[in-house]
Amino acid sequence: MNQLTPLEQQPEPTGRALVIYESMFGNTAALARAVGQGLESYGFDVDVLNVGDAPPADELAIDLLVLGAPTHAFSLSHRNTREDAVRQGAPAECVAVGIREWLARAETNATRSFIPVAFFDSRSRVARHLPGSAAHKASRLAREAGFPRQLGTESFYVDAVSGPLLPGEGDRARAWGRQVVAQLSVRSCVG
Repeated sequence: MNQLTPLEQQPEPTGRALVIYESMFGNTAALARAVGQGLESYGFDVDVLNVGDAPPADELAIDLLVLGAPTHAFSLSHRNTREDAVRQGAPAECVAVGIREWLARAETNATRSFIPVAFFDSRSRVARHLPGSAAHKASRLAREAGFPRQLGTESFYVDAVSGPLLPGEGDRARAWGRQVVAQLSVRSCVG
């Protein structure tokens, strides 16, 4: 009979992880790096890439994918909301592509169905209790794009539209990265 050992006693998993993010003011980028550090602490080789620099979904050769984006208008950004962010001071290069478009370009690929995916977003603290989340929308779109192995979503908070991150959110993002790996480890032990 297989018994699960406490997570502290499980061997550290190793593999390749990719954290892809879109960021208008640098807050989601900072969170992505923190999540990547959490994954690295469990032995993953991690690349953290802006969505504009990310390989197409059809070319992924990884063991874990994490997608992160800011919440715009209670959802995942689209071109109009990114253009609005530029009018508020975000760099113009942010407009071209977001997580929504990256997922939309994915072709059907059976190999991708084995890649577990986790999702996070950044949100203004004033929207903490409002409905809608970039992470939840990305999760739905990823499922449609052929990523059925999903590890959940998390929201992190910024003080205002342009930030900064609320105190402790970077640490919470690192801890969440470790939780994603722990969840992945438990699922592989159970399955």
